[in-house]
Formats: sequence, structure tokens, C-alpha cells
Amino acid sequence: MPVAPRFTRSTLPWLVEVLVALIARLLYRVRSNGADQLPEGGAIIAANHLSYVDPVMLQLTCPRPLRFVGYGGLKNRHWFFRLIFKLSGAIAISPDDALGATRTIVDHLRRGELVVIFVEGSISRTGQLMKLQRGYEVMARKAGVPVVPVAHDGLWGSIFSFSGGCFIFNQPRLMRTHVQVEWGKSELIADIPVARLRQRILDLGCAAFDQRPQLRRHLGREVVRGLARRPWRVEMVDRSVGRRVVKAGQLLAAAAALSRHIKRTIPEHRVGIVLPPGAGGSIANLAVLCAGKVPVNLNFTAGSTAINASLRLSEVETVITANAVRAKVKDFPWPEKTLDLATEIKALGGKKAILPWLIAAWVLPNQLIANLLGLPKRGDNEEAGLLFTSGSSGEPKGVVLTHRNILSNCWQVLSLCVLPNSATMIGCLPIFHSFGFTATMWYPMIRACKVVTIPSPLDTRGIIDAIAEEKATVLVGAPTFLRPVAKRAEPAELASLNLIVTGAEKLPPDLTKIFREKFSLDMMQGYGLTETSPAANINQPHPALPSGHGAEVQEAHRIGSVGRMMPGMTSRILDPDTMEEIPDTEQGLVIYRGGNVFNGYLKNPEKTKGAFHNGWFITGDLGRFDEDGFLFIEGRLSRFSKIGGEMVPHGTIEQCIIDAFKFDQSDGYVLAVMGVPDPGKGEALVLLTTLELTVKELRQKLLEANIPNLWVPKVIKQVEAIPVLGTGKLDLKGCQDAAQAALSS
Repeated sequence: MPVAPRFTRSTLPWLVEVLVALIARLLYRVRSNGADQLPEGGAIIAANHLSYVDPVMLQLTCPRPLRFVGYGGLKNRHWFFRLIFKLSGAIAISPDDALGATRTIVDHLRRGELVVIFVEGSISRTGQLMKLQRGYEVMARKAGVPVVPVAHDGLWGSIFSFSGGCFIFNQPRLMRTHVQVEWGKSELIADIPVARLRQRILDLGCAAFDQRPQLRRHLGREVVRGLARRPWRVEMVDRSVGRRVVKAGQLLAAAAALSRHIKRTIPEHRVGIVLPPGAGGSIANLAVLCAGKVPVNLNFTAGSTAINASLRLSEVETVITANAVRAKVKDFPWPEKTLDLATEIKALGGKKAILPWLIAAWVLPNQLIANLLGLPKRGDNEEAGLLFTSGSSGEPKGVVLTHRNILSNCWQVLSLCVLPNSATMIGCLPIFHSFGFTATMWYPMIRACKVVTIPSPLDTRGIIDAIAEEKATVLVGAPTFLRPVAKRAEPAELASLNLIVTGAEKLPPDLTKIFREKFSLDMMQGYGLTETSPAANINQPHPALPSGHGAEVQEAHRIGSVGRMMPGMTSRILDPDTMEEIPDTEQGLVIYRGGNVFNGYLKNPEKTKGAFHNGWFITGDLGRFDEDGFLFIEGRLSRFSKIGGEMVPHGTIEQCIIDAFKFDQSDGYVLAVMGVPDPGKGEALVLLTTLELTVKELRQKLLEANIPNLWVPKVIKQVEAIPVLGTGKLDLKGCQDAAQAALSS
């Protein structure tokens, strides 16, 4: 009879490794790139840290054995971690014996081993790359070895990460999780200090994120499947006229029925939509997409000249709207084929046509419903939506957003848990605005976040009442629209809110103070552009401390910043004059790369070429990053004047004037500083204001506040109102025209 083999100390770790690898392969679909370029001999592997299974994923994709460095405190906390350290041969490091651990690591490196250091020092609890610790530099120099950056994507949100403030208690995924590991090239320590290492890891993280299979899918198919998974759940509360509760199945059924009608009756590739946020706008957009066409949400506040330019450029001949909207927006250049949404739904059979799709949503698998609609599985870089820039600084440009762009931004928002499934969000931003288009329309339909829609962000009382009556938890809006809310609301009316997200313009410090003192709410400032689909950066609430882990506080927001970049994005800072790369901590032109960044403007290769620099998108904004990765935006390049060789920021001057005179902006903009050409100094500053103010008073106040004389506007023009766009931003073109006229007169 054969004798069963006895497991010895030398064979047990190998068997454990095989077992762990088998389990990992069952739970994860692991892919990698660049592991074949690892150097011979010793090297430090500098990696990001998203979960407790990161070491397993790195070892599965590495052809050589890896030795990991782990937090020594875990060994003292539980027998399981002591066993893991023993079986894996990991090096324990802690503040109590940092010098001893450093010596051990250096010894292993000198022996030719690959030693993995998670350079953030701990597992990220925000899903973003945290501040990098500097210890790796000393070890690399002492051992005389190179550094290999590596980044992985896909493990955030697993049960072994801290996604959503949970650990182990995250909902398990039913399908195998796609994990992508990107290995970088080895670099000498002299060439890769902390700031450059951070850039390298972000670059690799961007490449890893870009390999997500979800980004290749079709937006319409993803929305249909999302709605079909929860047909009985309330998807939206539409408060356009009265109060209308719309369930996910109803939204899907109406859009599905309308899509067949659109496919039969509208031959053009792009279809215009002029509707406020609400059930009608969501149904129309989804129906157009399910019909195999591209929705074009037109900015009805832009003026007839800009709208006509948008219609010509997009070749839109059919516009879907509502008779009530058409009656209200009288100066809109409505094309001959303008359709009323309610009339079209009646024409296709009304409830009789919708009912079969509603039954299908109740009883059929979500994949089958998408198949019945003929939706392709792949969308990827095909056009999914067309938006026009606000025209704040010139003619509107058509921003082509692909399926990949929009889905990337939805997954980025999802990964940060800023808008969880349990949230009830106030959706008042227009859907011709990029944030209203992606974050408050497509994202909720995909991810089951309930939305309470208000037709206009100017309806302050309607917003306040909706928050109070619907128990909303998230409010999103530009500071211009949020200031009246802060002024008119009572604390009890906003008691249900736990998050306010603001963007589109710089967040004034006084508004932050009002919300904190009056409502005990912190405002999370974000940043983005239509060209980034739109969210690029976001502040988020600090993540909770995991009980029993002895973890330190991880900052997720910083006052004055617009937050860290969304996962899967990377950036550089350029000198605006030379377009040469400068350190991220210096002020310069911000450029981006990522799956959410658009590919170009519609039919405008010249402007598309000007929007990119060596494949990086030029935001047009001046900013800087701090060492922790928080971005501070100083203003748009177009909102700086070069006077006497110095860059003078318009926004900073405006805030100084407001502070010096204690002006109240609760009812809107009261001033704007613009730069106009001046033959003598290059540019001259003009102050537009709705208030009575003299140059002498202005000069005296600003000089008393230690503002440089060069920054003091020499011309003041009183106007009835400061030009503002429908999105809440300054109408820079309108302001520029007024300032030029003031200087000429």
C-alpha cells in the first residue's frame, strides 16, 4: 500500500502558494502588461495599495518571486496575519523598529531579490492614490538597486478593500473581477524622486483602468440592463409639474417604446433634445440612444446665434421637446420638424405600446431586454452623445462624448462612493450641462441612485422644498445656484442632506463658511470640463477609520482645492509660455489623460489639434498639485492678464474687491474683472459692476489690503447685470464685449 507523503516545512509554503493561486484564479480574471521588462538582480517594486489581496495579484503576474513588506502591527493583532507573514516570508516594518527593517530590506535587495513596497504606507480607503512615503529612496540608494513602479486596477470595491467604508462586508461580486496589473520600466533612484514616482504610478494606473472591459460596452445597453434589474424601484421623483413618482420599469418601458418609433420615423443620425431635467428628458435621451442614434441636448439659454450654429454643426433636423417648453423659450430657432414628446408617445399607441415593455421589464432577464431592443454589446469609442461648450469664450464647440468617455466617468464616480445606491440626489442641473448629462441622468439610471428633479436651478424655493419633502441626501450645483439656497433655507429644511457637491466655478470661502455654520454641512468642491465627461477631480468626505486596524486618518478633502484626480486619470503641469513640463507643485497649465477625456471636437480638426499637447488634453486652467495629490485651480488661462510681464489673476482680484467692500453676492454676481488689449502695457483691467463705485475708492481699498498697484483696475463700467450663462458660469464673451466697449468709449 503506498504511503501518503508527509508535508514538511519546505513543501508547505509551496502548497499554500498553489492553493492561494487557484482560489485567486477562481475569483479574479488577472491580466498584466510589462512584467517581461523587469531588471535582473535586485529592485524595489513600488506599488499602489487598494486591498489585502494586492500581493497575490502582483505575484500572479510576476515571473520572479516577490518579497513583500508589510505593516508589523498586523502580526501582533491576529494569529492569521502572523501565519501569513511566516508562510510568505514578508518583511515586517513598523515605527518601533524602522531601522532594523530597513537593514533587512537592503540585505534582501543586495541578494538580488525583488522587494515590493506599497509606497502609500497603508491601504487606500478613498480609492485614490494617497501621499507617497519616502522610505523607498533610502533603501534603493543603500542597496544600489533601481525602482520599478507598478499599478493595478480592479480590486477597489472587492470584499478585501475598504470601499464604502466597509471591510469584508462589501457585497461579493457574482462574476469574476477583472484585475489589470501594469508594470513600469525600472529607473535609477536619481531619476525617480517621490514626485516623479507618483506620476509614474498614476500613468500606469491610467493604463490599467483603460483595460477595464466595462468601458468597451454600449451605454444604452448598460442603462437598459441597470433599469431592468430593479423595475419596481423608484428611479425618479419628477417635480416639474406637481409630483410624479417614476419607477425604473416605467422609465425603461416608455423609452423602449419610443425608441422603436424614433427608429422608424427619424432618419438622421443625431436628434436634438430641448427638455429640462426630469422624466421626459431621461426618456427622450434613452430612447434616442436605443434607436441607434445620438442625443444632442441643446442649450436653450445660449441665444439664437449660438443655437443656430450648434444645429448646423450637428446636422440636427429633428428636435424633441415639450409644448410647454416651446411656449416658454420663444426665441429658440425651432426647426421645422420639432416634435412634442407627449404627442409622439400618444402617436405610437400610448400605454398600449408601453405595456408590453413594462411586462418584459418585470419578467425577463435584463440581457434579453437589451437584445430585444437590438442594442449592441460594444460601444467603446463610438459617439454616444454630443454636447456644446457653453460658448463662454467664443463660438460653441461640439464636444463628442463616446460610450467609453461616459462609462469611464460613471465608473470613476461609482468607485469613490460619492453617490452610493442609497443616495437621493437633487437633480436641478440642465441636461445640456455636462454634469447634468452624465452625473444626474446617465449615472443614476445605471447605478440605482434615486434622483429628485427640479426643472431649473434658479428655482430656489423648489429646491429647498424638494430637499425637505423628499429627504434628499445629496445636493449638486454651482455656487451661483447654491448661494440663494443657503440664504433662504432654514436648517431644518436641509437636515436630511449629508453631502453637497459643487463645481463649474470657484467655490467662494464665505459660502463654505455659511453652509458649515448654518447647516453643519461641508461643501465638496470638484472640478471638470465638458471635455472630461465632466468630472476630473473631486473632494470627498474623509473615510471612516476601520475599527481594530489602528489606521491613521486619510484625508479625502482639502480646503481650497478641487480634490484629487478621479481614478484612472493622470496629469502634468506645463509652463504656459514654453509648454515645457514643470514640477507638479508649481503653478502652470493643467493637462490630463484618461478614459473620460474626449477625443476631439465635431468637424473641427484645427481646434481639436489645439486642445491636445502630445496626446494630453489641455484644460486651459492654471493650477498646481500639492504633495498629497490635491489640485488647486488658480483660474482659467483666459482669465489672466499679462501686464508688465506679470500674470495677473482676474478671479483673485474679484475676491479681493468683494472682501474689501464686503459686497453681498447672495443674489448673483455683482462684479467681474476682464482684461482687454492695451497698446502700452499689453492688457488693461476693466471692472464691470452692478454697484456704484469710483476708481479712487477702488484703488484706496485695494492698496489698503496690500494688493499690488498693477492689479488695480483702471476703468470701471457700471452695468445693469453681469452676463451669466444658463450653467451659472460667467458669460466671458459677454463680459469681454462689455469691457471692450467700456475701454473704447
